[in-house]
Amino acid sequence: MKHPWFSPIGAAAVLVAAGSLLAAEPTREEAQAALRRAAEFFHRQVASGGGYVWRYSSDLRLRQGEAVASPTMVWVQPPGTPAVGDAFLDAYDATADRSYLQAARDTAKPLVAGQLVSGGWYYHVELDPSKRDRFRYRIDAGQTEPPERAVAADHVGGWDVWKKRENKRDMTILDDDVTQSAVRFLTRLDRALDSEDQAVHGAVRYALASLLVAQYPNGAWSHNYDRFPPQTPDAGHYPVVRATYPESWSPTWTKDWTGCYMLNDRVTTNGILTMLDAYEAYGDERYRASAERGAGFLLLAQMPDPQPAWAQQYDRHMHPVWDRPFEPPAITGFESQDVLQTLLAVYRGTGDAKYLAPIPRAIAYLRKSQLADGRLARFYELETNRPLYFERHGKRYDLTHMKGARLPTHYTFELDSRLDRIEAEYGRLAAMDASQLKTKEKPQRTAELASQVRTVIDALDDRGAWTEPGWVRDEEGRKVTPPSGVIESATFVENVKTLARFVGASR
Repeated sequence: MKHPWFSPIGAAAVLVAAGSLLAAEPTREEAQAALRRAAEFFHRQVASGGGYVWRYSSDLRLRQGEAVASPTMVWVQPPGTPAVGDAFLDAYDATADRSYLQAARDTAKPLVAGQLVSGGWYYHVELDPSKRDRFRYRIDAGQTEPPERAVAADHVGGWDVWKKRENKRDMTILDDDVTQSAVRFLTRLDRALDSEDQAVHGAVRYALASLLVAQYPNGAWSHNYDRFPPQTPDAGHYPVVRATYPESWSPTWTKDWTGCYMLNDRVTTNGILTMLDAYEAYGDERYRASAERGAGFLLLAQMPDPQPAWAQQYDRHMHPVWDRPFEPPAITGFESQDVLQTLLAVYRGTGDAKYLAPIPRAIAYLRKSQLADGRLARFYELETNRPLYFERHGKRYDLTHMKGARLPTHYTFELDSRLDRIEAEYGRLAAMDASQLKTKEKPQRTAELASQVRTVIDALDDRGAWTEPGWVRDEEGRKVTPPSGVIESATFVENVKTLARFVGASR
């Protein structure tokens, strides 16, 4: 299953697009040669312990993820290690060249080493033996099998327990696709290896067991959890009910962190897609059931009229609530579109029409809510549907209905609409026979793809790197702009995927 969170082609490739338009169409051999050079450079020269971070200075001296990364630190959070490994697997699928499979296998090693006892992954992995005691890594603790389930009559579990962060060394992160991306990559690799690598296979099964038991009765997941859950969160404390509007809500940040059911940063939607991948790989009905419970949460979380879309986070009573000081209880244009795309994916995986049912009403509402330029607001006020913005005063954020000069720049408060694309896919799927849903589309060699590949090939330097203008933080955390540019893992991932699509379509 594809999870396209990156731009159509890498930023470095765009630099030479104008000069490539009149170039000759690339051959399959040219694309294969570029693919090999790029993969070999990343695998042999960029990797640290098999893993990757987000960005490097062109000389590879400086490296960072979301923060500065030491030479013994690799990043899990996309576009880090799992994303790079997934690109290697695309290359393997397109060429059947086992050197790409070996590169992916090497990429899995720091992920296996960085899996926590709680079952998932933190944002990054520490490979230095002298620093690894800062985390509760599964292999260091000798935890080979999931802990025994411990049933307790007074068990509540869930966010009311996890938000206390009593075990900070054991924090499984579902935010920003951290754990889910690692599980999807390792699942795909395990399948390619026919489950013969016991370290990879064991890590996948351990992680999936953890995600299953961390899932709420209504199908949602939280932002994080700090222990391998002894049992699923208590259904009495976390009842399965439909979303409703709160009687009132504070216009100022409450800092109470009551949002246990998360759509923000694709926490639950990525959990659903991960379970769909796991079911496709292993045929285990538990994973299909988990994906459908997650999709069931999406049905429950759709707000009633007059705003039949979704919020970023809900409390255990299924009311939209505050998260960070610039994330109010509101209907969201961004996450609502994510939900619609996820429901389409679940329908493709199950053929159950109930997952299509909420889509027309949500699209109609979102279209009516578009701004004058056709974009969507990130936030719409509950029930009034007025767009919400913030003014930033130092560390304080003040909620407002006007987009002013003090609008924070670190967060997107208006965004492009994906509604045309979503509605077209809805119409295509709704018109198909259910038996056609399982048919995988073969990659097609189009003029557009050939143009993209020419651009990608022409941007590759003599080393096999895509270098582009940009900044990276130095050892002190200061932004520096290397004269020779930077190397972005996101660019590598998307360009390798583009080359692999072309090679696969040219067979």
